[in-house]
Amino acid sequence: MLEIKKMNLETQVKKYDEAYRNGNALISDKKFDELEKKLFILKPESDYFQQKLVLPSLEKIDVKEFIKGLPDDTEYILEPKIDGCAVAIKYIDGKINKAITRKGKDITEKMIRIKTVPLQVPLKSKLIVRGELYTKDVPCLISQGRSAGYLRSKSYDPDPKLTFAAFQIINGKLNQDDTIEYLKKLGFYTTKFYKNDINSFGHSINWILHYKHCLFSPAYPNEYPIDGWVLKINDYKLQQTRPCNWQIAIKY
Repeated sequence: MLEIKKMNLETQVKKYDEAYRNGNALISDKKFDELEKKLFILKPESDYFQQKLVLPSLEKIDVKEFIKGLPDDTEYILEPKIDGCAVAIKYIDGKINKAITRKGKDITEKMIRIKTVPLQVPLKSKLIVRGELYTKDVPCLISQGRSAGYLRSKSYDPDPKLTFAAFQIINGKLNQDDTIEYLKKLGFYTTKFYKNDINSFGHSINWILHYKHCLFSPAYPNEYPIDGWVLKINDYKLQQTRPCNWQIAIKY
């Protein structure tokens, strides 16, 4: 155990994962998740994620617990939690290099046929984009099923309604709202989002609870197949003070 702690983060995660799979867990699940997510932020290209888990799942904790300890004037973003298939796409020298699923399966040949996936971007540095492949104009479960079905099938002729929505630059350093705008400029399709207005609602919890009430109402017109919303800290520097817990899922 002491020897593992002396290793670099990537090696630590691999060793702890190996021990867990062999039935000899050395640390708690919570501690392992924290290390895994920290590694993903620092080194998303690690072969560990290619073999096991490409995209760590979102935290699901109480909103009040999530904002505890954050400044009252913290900016938050609410984004629709689309029910589809998580996908990460890597670009090198402006050209699409590889697309993978949450579990690391190479789906490049599938994703290059989705009309909302740019084959090239006006950027020379490496770009790693996270998003969701979903089906437009259908309920949640159907969206997820059709998206997963296409990725699993032998077909390379996707349903025209299959859409890739980008919402994160994994190796980026922009605020979340700036990230969305930058993704648009690069040619990606993005979803609508809401940012808190301190002047209108005062303390941030008032804004969150207001929108939670409105957006979760059955009467709210939503153009995406969603099963909840994602609450994110907008400021990149503030995100880095809690890299394993800067965004949470708020489920229906």
